[in-house]
Amino acid sequence: MTSVRNDIRNFAIIAHIDHGKTTLVDSMLGQAGTFRTNEVVPDRVMDSNDQERERGITILAKNTAITFQGVKFNILDTPGHADFGGEVERVLSMADAVVLLVDAAEGPLPQTRFVLRKAFERHLRPIVVINKIDRKDARAAEVLDEIYDLFIDLGADEDMLGFPVLYAIARDGIARRSLEDPSMNLGPLFETIVASVPPPKDKRDEPLQLLIANTEYDDYVGQVAIGRIVAGQINHGQVVHVLGGNGKITAAKVMRLYTFDGLKRKEVQNAASGDICALAGVEAVDIGDTVVATPETPALPRIIVDPPTLRMTFMVNNSPFAGKEGKYVTSRQIRERLMKAGKQNVALRITDGATPDQFEVAGRGELQLAVLVETMRREGYELQLSRPDVVTRPAPSGNGLEEPMERVTIDIPEMYIGAVTGKMSDRRGHMIMMDNPGTGRVRLDYSIPSRGLIGFRNEFLTDTRGTGVLNSLFEGWAPHLGPIPKRANGGMVSDRIGKTTPYALFNLQPRGLMFIGSNTEVYEGMLIGMNNRENDLDVNCCREKKLTNIRAAGKDENTILSPPKVMSLEQSIEFIDEDELVEVTPKSIRLRKKILSGGQRPKRTQREDEED
Repeated sequence: MTSVRNDIRNFAIIAHIDHGKTTLVDSMLGQAGTFRTNEVVPDRVMDSNDQERERGITILAKNTAITFQGVKFNILDTPGHADFGGEVERVLSMADAVVLLVDAAEGPLPQTRFVLRKAFERHLRPIVVINKIDRKDARAAEVLDEIYDLFIDLGADEDMLGFPVLYAIARDGIARRSLEDPSMNLGPLFETIVASVPPPKDKRDEPLQLLIANTEYDDYVGQVAIGRIVAGQINHGQVVHVLGGNGKITAAKVMRLYTFDGLKRKEVQNAASGDICALAGVEAVDIGDTVVATPETPALPRIIVDPPTLRMTFMVNNSPFAGKEGKYVTSRQIRERLMKAGKQNVALRITDGATPDQFEVAGRGELQLAVLVETMRREGYELQLSRPDVVTRPAPSGNGLEEPMERVTIDIPEMYIGAVTGKMSDRRGHMIMMDNPGTGRVRLDYSIPSRGLIGFRNEFLTDTRGTGVLNSLFEGWAPHLGPIPKRANGGMVSDRIGKTTPYALFNLQPRGLMFIGSNTEVYEGMLIGMNNRENDLDVNCCREKKLTNIRAAGKDENTILSPPKVMSLEQSIEFIDEDELVEVTPKSIRLRKKILSGGQRPKRTQREDEED
């Protein structure tokens, strides 16, 4: 019988977005003594990335470790948004079990289904934690029944259905075995993890096999590869071999060897099977590679993630303002950065475009691609983006194409049912379920083409006055469902280069919604607003008021401008049409036409439905 390492437990915390994963990890770190008594610790300490803290979501999966009663917990914090599902898939390769967090009021949502299905595919034992039991609308008993239904729907066997259940208030660091349990700390959770998470098998005497699940860059030691040792041992200074995906074998020397301790990496001399460790000095390594001691040792199965469903074209900025605000502007620099992103994120696909200055980037959703663009923008890159488009594939029957489908869960007040169902119907959405528990809010489930959601989220928030919640998840492939209406409104396009004036904008305000204010530099072909009508409108937004020596009644009225709608990066990506681009620089986000010259740009008097 194979022995096990009872001193280690490796598990991932998975859940739908905003169900409390990172908050629970914060409490676990605090109660395990990771922080000093007087140490000032920010909320969501694991969300260390700037965009994570700004957006309030987890984007990158991260490792941490705590010790409880002599047992080391290697904790893997995962994102909850469906666009970052690739992070979840690669992290699960290092886990032996999962802690599934479910909101006591919202219950299982689309991402809950996704992460649980991936855990089942890897035969990972679940521990269910029903979180936020202190909410006024908490319904823990009903949610537990829904979780059982979800397990059965996903084909869980009897062993999986015997999962332990805990009830938690992650914000306060409380876990209980039952709703009546008086526990006021996370002790029950720690004890359940020790009892229910299988310890890793002790394979220290076998040949080294280490699966790489993540890579980082350190300013002092260079590239750092993070993975789990499946078998054997690894030592500081050891010569190892990296088995790549294309059969390439590269020799390297382990210059630094780390394990995880709290929020920090601790340098060690050796690590053994069951450990999650980080290596420095192994430069030529990608996610999914296997590190071995001798080239004869077989490679472990590579990390496989679901294919991307959405693509965009990244291109060199060629607007009249190109190169004025960015540090990295050439095609070589943009290509190198995108290839680096493709190595760090297995859910991204980077390919060269139709011309040397274009690159096709395919991912899981608009948010994932927007996060990549925002990261590049903050690093000093300047580029242009096309309208998102879905990735299609030939139908297995050979007749036509198949397109990706999304399972959408919508939670809205009753009064907005008509507006939302109408929009979803226009976008080829098919209602699967409507649940009205009589609380004033309704839950709708739809199956809809992925392209039907492009540009819909902003409309949805407007239609529901910001009170609606929309979650989506990749559901599979289906035959192409036909045309979907495009944006109903045309754009207001500057017909010259210059600076906008209050006088010009004041006279244009009745024509539509402005995206820019006065004294803003514009160029010919740049979108300055949205037209009230469906056609594009070329306008002079730099016109100045003519001065005369005649004073007449009505000449001195105040010029009062309405505040412009400042478009964020995600809103800009959703807004643009086929003949438009988003110009992104470290300082600005601009919308523009692909063809800048008004004389060469084809005039469209109506917005036609999408044609394939």
